[in-house]
Amino acid sequence: NIVQSNIVQSYISQSNIVQSYISQSNIVQSNIVQSNIVQSNNGLTIDDSAIVGCISRGDEDEYRVTVKDFVAWCERNHLQLNVTKTKELVVDLRRDKVPVTPVSIRGVSVDTVEDYKYLGVYIDNKLDWAKNTDALYRKGQSRLYFLRRLRSFNICWTMLRIFYESVVASAILYAVACWGSRLRAADANRLNKLIRKAGDVVGVELDSLTAVSERRTLSKLQAIMDNGSHPLYDTVMRHRSSFSARLILLK
Repeated sequence: NIVQSNIVQSYISQSNIVQSYISQSNIVQSNIVQSNIVQSNNGLTIDDSAIVGCISRGDEDEYRVTVKDFVAWCERNHLQLNVTKTKELVVDLRRDKVPVTPVSIRGVSVDTVEDYKYLGVYIDNKLDWAKNTDALYRKGQSRLYFLRRLRSFNICWTMLRIFYESVVASAILYAVACWGSRLRAADANRLNKLIRKAGDVVGVELDSLTAVSERRTLSKLQAIMDNGSHPLYDTVMRHRSSFSARLILLK
């Protein structure tokens, strides 16, 4: 995480370049997600950016045009795009997979990877979240040790609960709204086992992985439905029942 200078923050707020690009490009099935613009010795660099494209019936034109437009947009706005650090992740859940030609940026082919860590979450090409679960489990184990050490000093359960929520649960349940409903049973059991161990240390029953995932997912959906300018607002509202305010099962 790089702290932005006041000059960079002012530039971002005045230019509003990301939102401008999205609105001008009129992309239907591809979205630009831009998280951070930072300042380096050579100028502005674009950080933590992602292009998500839906390739249907083997037609890659829209996806590749979007990449080309994004590269041109970076150049027009004097943003440096590091091609060597750029990766391509292809999610193809079909039984008979078709090889995809790697994207080329400035004549350099982008590396195709099986998994990638984006904003602290490991995303793999199978969307089974196995690698992400391994990372969370290891991090949760290390932080559970400190919770046990804290209890050895006869700290009250209220302080232990606060420590669990802020230090342990924040690691185990990081971005749970993204992956909580798609875990394999074995991976979910591993994380629930950590939560039960933490509950034994704190001395109270803690919410399970499923309970936290459902609560945070519903909260996120509600926030999207209450914000008409959210990029996913139209997508979610199309699944709203015409007879009630309930959402039809998303597919």
